[in-house]
Amino acid sequence: MNLPTWAWWLTIGIAIAVLAFDVLWIMRNPHRPSTKELVVALSIYIGAAVAFGIALLVTKGGKLSGEFFAGWLTEYSLSVDNLFIFLLIMANFAVPERLQQFALMIGIVIAIILRGLFIWAGAAAINNFSWVFYIFGAFLIYTAWKLASGGESDDDEYEENKFMKFVEKRIPSTKEYHDTKLFSRVNARRVATPMLFVILALGTTDLLFALDSIPAIYGLTKEPYIVLVANLFALMGLRQLYFLLGGLLQKLVYLSIGLAVLLAFIGVKLLLHALHENELPFINGGEHVSVPEIPIAVSLGAIVVILGVTTIASLWKSKRDARLEA
Repeated sequence: MNLPTWAWWLTIGIAIAVLAFDVLWIMRNPHRPSTKELVVALSIYIGAAVAFGIALLVTKGGKLSGEFFAGWLTEYSLSVDNLFIFLLIMANFAVPERLQQFALMIGIVIAIILRGLFIWAGAAAINNFSWVFYIFGAFLIYTAWKLASGGESDDDEYEENKFMKFVEKRIPSTKEYHDTKLFSRVNARRVATPMLFVILALGTTDLLFALDSIPAIYGLTKEPYIVLVANLFALMGLRQLYFLLGGLLQKLVYLSIGLAVLLAFIGVKLLLHALHENELPFINGGEHVSVPEIPIAVSLGAIVVILGVTTIASLWKSKRDARLEA
């Protein structure tokens, strides 16, 4: 997929403009968004993603379009898993409800920047070292095993990472929020507000999730541009999902298991591709291995089925448990 440089910069420019508008608007109007506001914004993001996929279908063919939709759905589903941690972070820092939207928005901006670096590094590795697919595939299967062994999605506490503990010890701070300000003056001393730590926690936590999601999407497409756009569409709608699905998230009890199956499937797909493109001398004498590869149409269908079954089974179990308790 050869794209002119201006297409990359146009895409990045549009993303920056949308994000800047959101940040400035939320900063000036901190509030909990209404359901109508959330539905309209999320519909625009989803509609734009679908329109982009259709445009790819018309201009570039079904293969690239299928890769985009598969990558977008995968990133979206993995982003939903992020929301569990986001809810715990908000509770841990006792973020006022009207300020949560701003914290999420800045955290998402940080996540997009960091993921951009991961996407670039992943593309460079793939272009120079075909054996990196072995690493990606093995890592996804290992991650899938960890998720599956964890069982149902029932996390109830947030543990700060080492970076957050280091920052909190080194930066003078206050426990009081000062609207959307990251720093404020207290007793003639400039200190950080809790908002700074919330934003850093959201951004760095998403970076850890990117360790799974970036290899996963590279298992569905080798096009960095599609990887970038799929991540942009998934992350831009994350803020709306946070508020819309807050209560529903607790009902998705099988989400971790579903994501484990999804990551394992993509991991196997990556290993098959690695064998097909094999250049390692200790595997088949450095020759390509004749193994079947999973076409993108099958991948897209599998992703839809896995996510659909996970959602239906989770809601059924939650409804049944509620009946039994009653």
